[in-house]
Amino acid sequence: MELARSWSIEQTDCIKAMAAMDADSVDLTLTDPPYEEVMHAAKSVPAARRLRVDSGPELKPLDFGAIGPIRLETAREIVRITRGWALVFCTPEGIAAWRDAFELAGAKYKRACFWIKPDSAPQMNGQGPAFAVEPFVAVWCGSGYSRWNGGGRRNWWKCPTNGPWRDGRHPTEKPSALMADLCLHFSNRGSLVFDPFAGSGSTGVGALKSRRCFVGHEIDPQWVAVAHERLAATDASLHASPMLDFGSVAHG
Repeated sequence: MELARSWSIEQTDCIKAMAAMDADSVDLTLTDPPYEEVMHAAKSVPAARRLRVDSGPELKPLDFGAIGPIRLETAREIVRITRGWALVFCTPEGIAAWRDAFELAGAKYKRACFWIKPDSAPQMNGQGPAFAVEPFVAVWCGSGYSRWNGGGRRNWWKCPTNGPWRDGRHPTEKPSALMADLCLHFSNRGSLVFDPFAGSGSTGVGALKSRRCFVGHEIDPQWVAVAHERLAATDASLHASPMLDFGSVAHG
């Protein structure tokens, strides 16, 4: 079985790079952009203030800005270049904002979906319930009726955060197994999957393992290097074992 070696990761500003892309050139946009302002405020705490009470390591501070200032431009460009689905992870507070932005750009907002994290961290300071789910909005950017491979399945995917697929270097890494499952449901074999906020490359790893092609943009050279390393390793392993199937581990 022949496998395509079609993937790339580029260090670039995503807005400028998307503006240079052809219309309707992407089958699926699957991305985890920066958080909403409210989440950045919660995570941007002084270094001297400890959030954990179990003496464990503190979470790494976020080294990127909130999505608000570029949300409308991002939505507009995603809709212009995508001929199928756009799946955008966000906080619960960001669902309505992304819905409004995509509808202003002319896309068809379908609904909010949810990633369920069975091994999510507890609320370390004990002051309230912890997050055990993370939303993403599902938007149809194509013409006509929306189409997918999920039949009548429900709008949640259950996938551990800490599985054998975890790289662990990026502070907001998504499971590549989850991203592969989303590729399987929202695109077809050989499709082009695009991530304008590629981070450490989990979307790309999931795309390759689900036999899709991948293009990623990331502005931080540190994460571009990590993503390139992970994508190259995934590509090499798939060509070494071409009959290997990644399988579906996220259930809904």
